[in-house]
Amino acid sequence: MVPTTKKLVISGYYGFRNSGDEAVLKSILTALEEESQRSNVTIEPIVLSIDPAWTTSMYGVRAVHRMKLKEVREALKESDGLISGGGSLLQDATGLKSIPYYLGVIKLAQWLKKPTFIYAQGIGPVNRKIFNPMIKSVFKSCTYVSVRDEQSADYLRRLGLKWNQIHVVPDPVMGLPLPEKASVQSSGGNVASDTVDATAADGGNSTVVAHDASGVDVDANITLEQQQVGSDTSEIKHVKLPVIGVSVRFWEADRKELTAIAAGLKKLAARKAVHLRFMPFHLPDDVQASRFIMEMLGDITRKGSEISITEDLTEPQLMLEEVSRCDLMIGMRLHSLIYAASQYVPPVGISYDPKIDQFLLRLESEPAGDTGSLDGDKLAEQVAGLLDQRSQWLKQHEDRITALKQEAREPAKQIITYLGRKG
Repeated sequence: MVPTTKKLVISGYYGFRNSGDEAVLKSILTALEEESQRSNVTIEPIVLSIDPAWTTSMYGVRAVHRMKLKEVREALKESDGLISGGGSLLQDATGLKSIPYYLGVIKLAQWLKKPTFIYAQGIGPVNRKIFNPMIKSVFKSCTYVSVRDEQSADYLRRLGLKWNQIHVVPDPVMGLPLPEKASVQSSGGNVASDTVDATAADGGNSTVVAHDASGVDVDANITLEQQQVGSDTSEIKHVKLPVIGVSVRFWEADRKELTAIAAGLKKLAARKAVHLRFMPFHLPDDVQASRFIMEMLGDITRKGSEISITEDLTEPQLMLEEVSRCDLMIGMRLHSLIYAASQYVPPVGISYDPKIDQFLLRLESEPAGDTGSLDGDKLAEQVAGLLDQRSQWLKQHEDRITALKQEAREPAKQIITYLGRKG
């Protein structure tokens, strides 16, 4: 068959430098490219972005401004279809503009007689009933609908979509591969506590915080045992500490969820030496949330623990590589948990939104608590227990995670097959 080229506009929360959403975009682009290599269809993506120049430089694809109607319309007119997703696009918890915007882009494509594909979206929460008929009308006219959890599927069925119109698939990020040059071994606790290694992984964008017992800054790349031995490098002991990834965000107005997390981490570090690796997914807010906790922790290095933070890390696969170096991930951000699971790293979720619970349910798990009532002591106990039983956790979850990683490519496969049939 003669190869054909198809242009696809991709609509989502892109260009805002949110690591989770950028990972969704990277995952979709990667899946489309890999599936197109197995067919006679070549895909030319056109991404709707708040920062088209940045998106183009990051991914090497064409991008247009998502808020400039003329540019969006022209991109849709020349395209062969629209992908909407993934992520939590259709929800009104964070404001009233998201649902009308994303439905408007889909409807514009439908008016232009373009096929529209819903790519692994998480629907809801939709608290205002006025949006229900709008979602129903637009989705009934879509060529392909996939959602990332059963709760989203149930919502659409209640609106009147037929069960066979809705495909439940994993979040696209479950299928995101590590960078090709990554030499890291994931999920095995193979990360030394020497924070030089951790810093190198993100191109040096890492800050390490450490103090000696008197509060004076010391070289954080030296563990407590190394300080006791002295400066003779031939005598230095390199102690491998379990690496705990931590992804947090602001949510409760009184910051009680962050206070509880800090209490739990402090108790954990008092119980056993660990390397706490803070990983902000949304810049700059998550950096501030991370530092809020770091300040509350005080000096945890006195008992041999370490603490560090990744900063200015927005490339999804580099963040994925960072997560793969962890022994366990504590996460408020959904995609920190998805990153961890995809790399067979046990995720400990803290729920601020039903999407956290829904993802963990697919792993037959549940959150350590929610932001309104998190208990720091229980968090410390759960993390310590998982660290001690990582091999059992992996044995229980490995097959399920492998299946989810494979299923994450299904929307791309369906879209490529459809476009291939259209010729």
